[in-house]
Amino acid sequence: MKEWVLCDSIIAILLKFCGVINMRKIVILDSFCVNPGDFDWNIFLDFVDEIEKYDRTSEEEILERVKDATYVLTCKVPLREEVLRECKNLKYIGSMATGFNHIDVDYCNKNDIIVTNVPDYSTNAVSEQVFAYLFHLYKKIAMHNKRVQAGAWNKSKDFCFYDRRVTELAGKTIGILGYGNIGKKVAKIAEVFDMKVLVHTRTEREDTGNIKFVSREELFRESDIISLHCPLTEDTKYIINKDTINMMKEGSILINTARGQLVKEIDLRDALISGKVGYAFIDVVEVEPMLEDNVLLGLINCIITPHYAWCPYETRERLFYGFRDNLSNYLNGNPTNVIK
Repeated sequence: MKEWVLCDSIIAILLKFCGVINMRKIVILDSFCVNPGDFDWNIFLDFVDEIEKYDRTSEEEILERVKDATYVLTCKVPLREEVLRECKNLKYIGSMATGFNHIDVDYCNKNDIIVTNVPDYSTNAVSEQVFAYLFHLYKKIAMHNKRVQAGAWNKSKDFCFYDRRVTELAGKTIGILGYGNIGKKVAKIAEVFDMKVLVHTRTEREDTGNIKFVSREELFRESDIISLHCPLTEDTKYIINKDTINMMKEGSILINTARGQLVKEIDLRDALISGKVGYAFIDVVEVEPMLEDNVLLGLINCIITPHYAWCPYETRERLFYGFRDNLSNYLNGNPTNVIK
């Protein structure tokens, strides 16, 4: 009996290499950033035969790893035409993110390669990060804790002590550039805090409640806080630059949790040094990982976080099962979240 089982296994392997059996293999190019070990990749074996998984893939390794692939998942590893045209078997690319700038979608559409993404998975996480930044600045919790731990409260002549720069969010004007799901959630939270909300978006909309839709110029002029939530396009690349910064209020606050190349970093640096921009909170930069000579490093009024606004456990769980379902639906003949 054992001999028959062994024989069957050998035959299956031989048939596979002869191309008789159509093995469904998925290649995952940068698995670690999405799933460093929280979720089980083996659930993909419910609908594929083999998983070829890489924690990271360098530019030099991309072609070798995908050239014979049928299905590929990528979070940030770029798949451009010069690589894709060598991939004769490729039928499907799943972006393990909402963004898909790293995939040549035009080439894929012309060559019958399905591309999918996972929308909406990070809405809560990124919108919460915006207000985490603002509370850090306006409430100065860390600074007050540091002083308490150093004994300042023990020595206080009053029942309390406080930094006179502590302030409320209520009444402040937040300008939201881009009105997708994250922009909408930021606006909703801002309304709860009784903030005034200005929005600029390409789609014409009617004002609702405390939300006023305005031109880009009015948003820059009137906002105390500007929060970026637009996609990176030819129109929005370096939308924060010397000219638009000059439109802003003196001492305004800039928040970027969207894409690094929305901001011309050298222009922002100059504005932070001069005080034109009072504070910047940056979760994304032009080149990632950040370069050692990035011009924003070392500025006391620029808080930089390492592109992590999107990555709470719950967020990554939604993402993981989102791109799993995208591939499963595609293989079952019902593709979802297809990018055209």
